[in-house]
Amino acid sequence: MSKIQKLAVLLVVIGDEAAGQILKSLSDDEVESICGEMTKLGLISRELQQEVLKEFSEVAIEAGTSLCGGVQFAKTALERARGAFKASYILSRVSPSSSPVASTDQIVDLEPSQLFNLIRHEQPQAIALILSFLTPDKSSRVLRLLPVETRGQVVERIATLAPTSAEVVERVVSVLHLRLGAKQTSAPVNRSGGIKVAATLLNSLDKSTSKALLHDIDQRNPELGNSIREKMFTFEDLATLSLATLQRIVREIEMRTLAMALINSNENVKSAMMGAVSRRAAETVNEEMSSLSAVSNREVEAARISVIEVVRRLEAEEEIKLGDDSGGSNDAA
Repeated sequence: MSKIQKLAVLLVVIGDEAAGQILKSLSDDEVESICGEMTKLGLISRELQQEVLKEFSEVAIEAGTSLCGGVQFAKTALERARGAFKASYILSRVSPSSSPVASTDQIVDLEPSQLFNLIRHEQPQAIALILSFLTPDKSSRVLRLLPVETRGQVVERIATLAPTSAEVVERVVSVLHLRLGAKQTSAPVNRSGGIKVAATLLNSLDKSTSKALLHDIDQRNPELGNSIREKMFTFEDLATLSLATLQRIVREIEMRTLAMALINSNENVKSAMMGAVSRRAAETVNEEMSSLSAVSNREVEAARISVIEVVRRLEAEEEIKLGDDSGGSNDAA
């Protein structure tokens, strides 16, 4: 057995919770390789368990009866390590039992302007499905290119987008592949939208655009608009987070970006963020703020969006948790 195969066996032996903790420390490529082997495992004999445990002698666990790996174990362990969406994506690439549909890789890798030209004549529901495959940054850039009267409808469809069958995804993607003149490849895909996805998309937009889109949705579906607002996390909401959470966030942010974002911010946010960094880092931030006094509002807003993107990424990776009381600020909409 290769080292990757032995590690896959070991993770099955120690259980999905411990396996998830180990997977968290590995790169995506390593996780894919290990989980690819994990999904191929069937019944693991006592002899093989003992052999692997002996080789990984630092793992203090007593193997019992024969254990079973497979796709479900890999899925559970991956969800603990990477979250549901990332787990689904990785398994879609390595699982031997997934049913293939048309690949979205070539489509999602297009530049926003190319994507816009490809989908601009589609119905809002189809546009919403395609945007649900993109990162918040790219989907927001495509959304800005759409006609104003279409944007709100697309965000509304994203918020109400249920898990989509492989057949529907395949049909939509196949049409787009034909327009691209691309040869269709096979890769299992499945995607769903939801209120949180729509809120993340709106958080990626500037305040004026986000506010206009929410107003548009309110006109047609006030209840949905309120639900999206409740899931949106704003820069001002940073003040509601715990010190430990803020300390984790600021480790991912450059001090210049933090300084830019804090220009003209309210005192609660400034106090919370400055309290999450060391005294020396706080001095650096204050010096940066003094030197950035002439920056434009657009630059400040871009820095704040960058901070929020870090928050959302860490939440998606389950590095932090955002409480229910941290997502309801209306003045950021």
